[in-house]
Amino acid sequence: MIIRFGYVSHAQNLWEATPAKTMTFTRYQQLGHEAAMDQLHRITEMNLKRTLRIIHYNIAHEIKLYRFSSSIIPLATHDKVEWDYIEPFRHLYEEIGRLVQKHKMRTSFHPNQFTLFTSDRSHVTDNAIQDMEYHYAVLKAMGLYQESHINLHVGGAYGDKKAAVERFHKNIKKLPKRIKKQMTLENDDKTYTALETLNICQKEDIPMMFDYHHYMANHTENESLEGVLPPVFHTWDGVGMPPKIHISSPKSDKDFRSHADYVDPNFIRPLLKKLKELGTPVDFMIEAKEKDRALLKVVENFAKFRGVKRVGEATLEL
Repeated sequence: MIIRFGYVSHAQNLWEATPAKTMTFTRYQQLGHEAAMDQLHRITEMNLKRTLRIIHYNIAHEIKLYRFSSSIIPLATHDKVEWDYIEPFRHLYEEIGRLVQKHKMRTSFHPNQFTLFTSDRSHVTDNAIQDMEYHYAVLKAMGLYQESHINLHVGGAYGDKKAAVERFHKNIKKLPKRIKKQMTLENDDKTYTALETLNICQKEDIPMMFDYHHYMANHTENESLEGVLPPVFHTWDGVGMPPKIHISSPKSDKDFRSHADYVDPNFIRPLLKKLKELGTPVDFMIEAKEKDRALLKVVENFAKFRGVKRVGEATLEL
């Protein structure tokens, strides 16, 4: 079985390549509308050109997975800033999309924790829909809207998890179907376990993104890997892509939920063992702080394990 590796947003090995340079609304107000618009255009063009640099870097390193920065467009969803962040940059979006498709790269977005559908406040749901529409619009401009995914956590429990889940099922109906079709849901490290997230995914026909670090931080005795992984993988049936798994390792025993700079291969080893038994090809998204550096290092470390063969710069065979 094959495991491909990817990373999140920033290529640490590139100089001055953050694709998430931003502008605060306070700065926008200070500059005045015309000067602020000029600045927004300049920053957005820079972020998109840096994304292009990162895509070229990924191609050179045979990295087939990449998560775009959600901050690629500053103030895109601010309710007091209206501007066209698509047409002036269409040539850059299209160039990114062409490269991604030519080199068969798997891309995604992961909006922040405030994009959720479990709240009992209508404006929170409205904001979540607006944020999902922004991510979808960027993917559409790239021509990747039918193949890339937008990953979310379920959200908060607000003291009553059952009621929150019911609100999720109610509120998600407000999201346009074309966007929901590109959604994935991920188990988290405090509130919704893998099985709880899986139940929601099965009911809504949404692929589940399994996060191993979160699973280790938040699971019950009834949630063994061998019991959880097969039904999680089945949520990807018909998608045309391997199941995707997030991996990272704890910063320390005391700070278990925080991500370390690199990935401890021994922390992931039990997962590799189960994956080998199942034989299902998967994609690993690295969520370590050192991003691409952590990816290249952990692939090198995994390749030293018995029964693991490196077949590409960012691909292993078990």
